[in-house]
Amino acid sequence: MTKPKELINIFWFRRDLRFYDNKGLFHALSAEKPVLPLFIFDDDIIDKLPRNDHRVSFIYDTLSGLYQELRDMGKGFLVKRGKPLDVFGQMLADYRVHKVYCNKDHEPYGISRDVKIKALLQDFGVGFETFLDHLIFDKDDILKSDGSPYQVFTPYSKAWKHKFASGQLTTYDSESLLDNMIGQKDIVFQERDQLGITLSGLKPPVLKLNREQISQYHHHRDFPYRDATTRLGVHLRFGTIGIRQCVLEAKNLNQVWLNELIWREFYAMIMWHYPRVVNQSFKTAYDRIQWLNNEDDFEAWKNGTTGYPMVDAGMRQLNATAYMHNRLRMVTASFLTKHLLIDWRLGEAYFAEKLFDFELSSNNGGWQWSAGTGCDSAPYFRIFNPTAQHEKFDPDSSFVRQWVPELDTASYPAPVVEHTAARNRCLQAYKQALERS
Repeated sequence: MTKPKELINIFWFRRDLRFYDNKGLFHALSAEKPVLPLFIFDDDIIDKLPRNDHRVSFIYDTLSGLYQELRDMGKGFLVKRGKPLDVFGQMLADYRVHKVYCNKDHEPYGISRDVKIKALLQDFGVGFETFLDHLIFDKDDILKSDGSPYQVFTPYSKAWKHKFASGQLTTYDSESLLDNMIGQKDIVFQERDQLGITLSGLKPPVLKLNREQISQYHHHRDFPYRDATTRLGVHLRFGTIGIRQCVLEAKNLNQVWLNELIWREFYAMIMWHYPRVVNQSFKTAYDRIQWLNNEDDFEAWKNGTTGYPMVDAGMRQLNATAYMHNRLRMVTASFLTKHLLIDWRLGEAYFAEKLFDFELSSNNGGWQWSAGTGCDSAPYFRIFNPTAQHEKFDPDSSFVRQWVPELDTASYPAPVVEHTAARNRCLQAYKQALERS
């Protein structure tokens, strides 16, 4: 194509798939140049996933909705597939680009990718502007008095709330500036097959911020048979809802739900400051644990056939819906790591493959919490009794029976381990690891 004479800016959508209250988009649209919206299906990520991955399908469907909105305004939305460096190399050949705008990432891959993109753009005299949009506070906004990062949630959350209360949360009226998008009707929005994407049969949770549900969150959130959690995880992950909107609602409606949002920020800050946690225990002594990693036990856990109904129901819910109730995430993760002595990294990877709302820092933080290996985790001697969890949080087995219909029949498997024996084995393994440190 012939490079147009018009000097433009690009807004690179990533994990911020919305037009409203989008900080980076607001700044791009507020600049004096017309803005070309761009999304890249990144081969460095996509190639490692199944062709019909449900997260990729969700992204495509969301982009299609954004495209329709812009098309009705006579605007275009450019969607590419490839390696970001290659795509931007082509963009620089096709357009006269003044600046590229985007919102920050806190994960190691995203940080590394952006360093390379910035260097490429600088070689062409193109600016690269990034903004924090998916979190309230940046990497170094909340530190201890000595300048080091917090490693325990409670003092971090107190500092977070103090800083939040002492400032004013700014929102960004980006949706009112969409007329500043570049008017290119000739940009063809590519179909799934052109991008190598296959429709997934899994449906994501509907985007709905239910204020009544949030106000009652602290009463009912631990009971998986209730529809009492927001199911907003996937929408926060991909930015179809903004964190600022959620935090403002939580501040007014429910402090327990606000704490859950702060946990998300806490784990993001840990990964930002300590990227080694991606594949190492935060408490390095725990990398000396002699995991059993029995393949049959791992398959039973994945398939929901451990003989522990609460564990099995949670795993079957995950496999069927790409969602698991948060209480069950703790129960199933504790069972895998402590009852079965299977490395938390294997369980984390399985959740990463299955969950709609998979977010590296939260998934990693949750697994290390359950395994006792993380920065602020359940102590290794805290071992959930899955039977007691069942009795406490699903006393009538209404949730369990939904997913384990063969419960109380001869076809339901016997437990793969006996609780007391497994608990003692776990305590011994963890103790030996710590003694070797």
